[in-house]
Amino acid sequence: MRDTSEQSPYGRGFIAACIVVAAVILCAATLLIANLTSAEPTAVETTPVAVAAPPADPATPADPAGAAGSAETGRAASGCQLPGGDQAIPSKAPTVDSWEVSRRIVVPRSTTNGPETTDPDGFRRCFAHSPTGAVYAAYNAYAAIADQSVIVSTARKLMLPGPATDALIRKVQAQNSTSGYTAPQLSGYRIIDSGRDRVSLMLAMPVESAYMSLNFTLVWHDNDWRLQPPAGDEPVGAPYAQHRDLSGFVAWSGV
Repeated sequence: MRDTSEQSPYGRGFIAACIVVAAVILCAATLLIANLTSAEPTAVETTPVAVAAPPADPATPADPAGAAGSAETGRAASGCQLPGGDQAIPSKAPTVDSWEVSRRIVVPRSTTNGPETTDPDGFRRCFAHSPTGAVYAAYNAYAAIADQSVIVSTARKLMLPGPATDALIRKVQAQNSTSGYTAPQLSGYRIIDSGRDRVSLMLAMPVESAYMSLNFTLVWHDNDWRLQPPAGDEPVGAPYAQHRDLSGFVAWSGV
């Protein structure tokens, strides 16, 4: 039988890395390992995706702090006081005040974009209500989920509240958390779409001589960016993809 992994630039190491990243993110709660190991991930083209503001999601409740004054009051009440800032899509690498290690992942910090607050357990929160603030939040969310020792408390703080998050937490609690995994450092991002209160983006990380990516959607809720949980049995970060290089991504890394 011909070994198909020898016919692809993405071999067994890439598949193993997909499993590792998904296991870190989900703590082995919802990863469909059988599907990932039975066939190689589908390669995707790295043509940049046009950014457009999506229509309002009728399933997302209206922000009660919609008025400017109410928004500022709500942010102060939640302990988050960063202004919204620049609403432009960050098509170039954002400036940072510093790169810091959070739960073994190198993440950005900025007085303009956040995080403004770090909880005693290391969870970083309070990001600017802007596309750039969402990118900062996504990098820090990736780092937060990598620490399985506090994954339940992290999920409660990070995920958008609702039945899907409750179900994900129950799955995590029912499973034995995996250990010994080290998540790859992040190399860049690609914004798929961006609206005032919702930003979808891909995060890229190196695997062997290529890259893989995962998808995050962040929703503005309770005066901060929250990670939208997966639907059904999809793993957090799905769909995953493989890339020959960072074409179409904004290269942004502290390592």
